[in-house]
Amino acid sequence: MKRIVHHAVYDTLADWETGHLTAHLRNGNYHREPGGYEIVTVGLTTDPVVTMGGLRITPDLALADLSPAGSELLVLPGADLWDAGDSLAPFARKAREFLDAGVPVAAICGAVAGLAREGLLDERDHTSAVPQYLDAQEGYAGAKHYLDRDAVLDGDLVTAGPTEPVAFAREAFRRLDVYRPEVLDAWFRLFARSDASAYEVLMAA
Repeated sequence: MKRIVHHAVYDTLADWETGHLTAHLRNGNYHREPGGYEIVTVGLTTDPVVTMGGLRITPDLALADLSPAGSELLVLPGADLWDAGDSLAPFARKAREFLDAGVPVAAICGAVAGLAREGLLDERDHTSAVPQYLDAQEGYAGAKHYLDRDAVLDGDLVTAGPTEPVAFAREAFRRLDVYRPEVLDAWFRLFARSDASAYEVLMAA
């Protein structure tokens, strides 16, 4: 039975932010364990959504039906809607449910701001596009835990800014223990830096 990763989808979703993560989880290449992950999309409802890039996605599951049980990871991509009111706040509340259950959450770009407003960053190390972005979020009290890094893993939480989709994937892979350390390093060097020497490591894996 395939391991399941839940990927939130909503209107204005930033297409580029989670592609490395989902593609390389799904295909299973170089993984420690044989086989990939099943990617299950989750919307507020099962009505179709349209991404920032104009792709139409019909969610597999409604948020109300999502439980941490049986899930390996909840992925929260950025979207314009995170900065346009509280319509996506239910996803931040669901992230709290996952973290309370010990199931990891990976949030990038605007989704990190949503977690900040939910209070989920107040006691966890995290990053974002810039600290000022989070400082502007109502209820955010985690400034002392902000780290100026490409992506941050603290326990069960992965965070990154919008320009770091490869580092975001790297830290999610690290939390899931998908690759052996030398393979993870090579994967990042290849996709983030076009380091041709990394290809040999991946092929040997």
